[in-house]
Amino acid sequence: METVRNFQNPIPSKMLQPSKWLSIYEDFVAQNSSSVGQVESALRSLTYIIPVADSRTSEEKVGIASRKSHQNVLLSLYHDSLVSRVISRLPATVSRPPPTPHARYTKYWSSRSSLYRRVALALQMLQYTELLWEMAARRRGQKTRWRVVVFIEFAKAVCRLLLLRLTNSRPLVSPPLPEREVDPRSLEEEDQGDWNGMSSPVSERSSDLSWTMPRTGLSLPSLPDANDVSNYLISKVLTADDIKPPKTLLHRVTGQGQLAEVLYILRPVVYALAMQRWSGDKRSWRPWLIGFGMEYGCRQLAKRDFSERVAGGLRGLTGLEREELKKRGWSMGWWTMRGAFYESITKPWLQSITGKMRGKPLLDLVGSVVEDYEYLWENYYFSTTTL
Repeated sequence: METVRNFQNPIPSKMLQPSKWLSIYEDFVAQNSSSVGQVESALRSLTYIIPVADSRTSEEKVGIASRKSHQNVLLSLYHDSLVSRVISRLPATVSRPPPTPHARYTKYWSSRSSLYRRVALALQMLQYTELLWEMAARRRGQKTRWRVVVFIEFAKAVCRLLLLRLTNSRPLVSPPLPEREVDPRSLEEEDQGDWNGMSSPVSERSSDLSWTMPRTGLSLPSLPDANDVSNYLISKVLTADDIKPPKTLLHRVTGQGQLAEVLYILRPVVYALAMQRWSGDKRSWRPWLIGFGMEYGCRQLAKRDFSERVAGGLRGLTGLEREELKKRGWSMGWWTMRGAFYESITKPWLQSITGKMRGKPLLDLVGSVVEDYEYLWENYYFSTTTL
């Protein structure tokens, strides 16, 4: 009878508890943050590679394999919050590298407002899955596809407008949630001076030695290496952004600056509606001119507002504001891959380049990859979106 009981319940009840398995998984992610991050990067790349391979075989297969990739990519949002919690629970004696302005700003609003975090999380989930939804809708026809595209752009715009309101009219940052920047395992290893439980020889840790004062018991850190004194001193210098409160890392926008930010948020919706209106004519320049004109006009209007309102003009911007302006500037390059500009200028140029690469070692491989991606650029709206 005892044998029968053991056979009927071979696994302890504690091991069947979901919380137990979740705890084991969280410990694994925390201890292997770097490896998990590399896997997530590979999955993001796979999201765009798989649809290309599927499109070569059958339209019915488009997005089937990529669906799993998108679901796996969504785990990175959970991993980011998990690693952040692990780092916050580390002892105060463990030294942490200074956070970036983006991390300070987004962590401030995420911790201050639960609504901000939920809206930002919904926005990122839409961005991660938008291409998948377009693929699924395209199988039901072009009308359904463009309705889904417009709906997703409208939903993202609502989220961004809410974030603009919750931050008291401060420009948006991308991404709106803090990114994973520190591996908690590396912090613990640096603090303990060992690796995989093996203590390093004293000769290898000479730079970590400190001298304890006999009377007070306080310790003085050792001097840095003589060849690295300049870098050591520079790393200890505090900038103006380092001492500013997190919410002041972005100036509030008012007047024409606020108008520019709202129009920048609404630009994808207007462009998607224009593409839907003239979807029958890929070479029509009207959607492209409307979308590019709105984004360029918003950028110039925002820069003018900063130059007039911020002390010192554009030179008086914080590091986070300059970084965000630079991101938006580079993202405008994607307009060469959209609409009539791509059909009339970029596509013929790419085809001429790939044609010259055929039959040549290595170059033929590069040309075939570019030709494969042409299917995405030609048929999917979200393959070139940046907002």
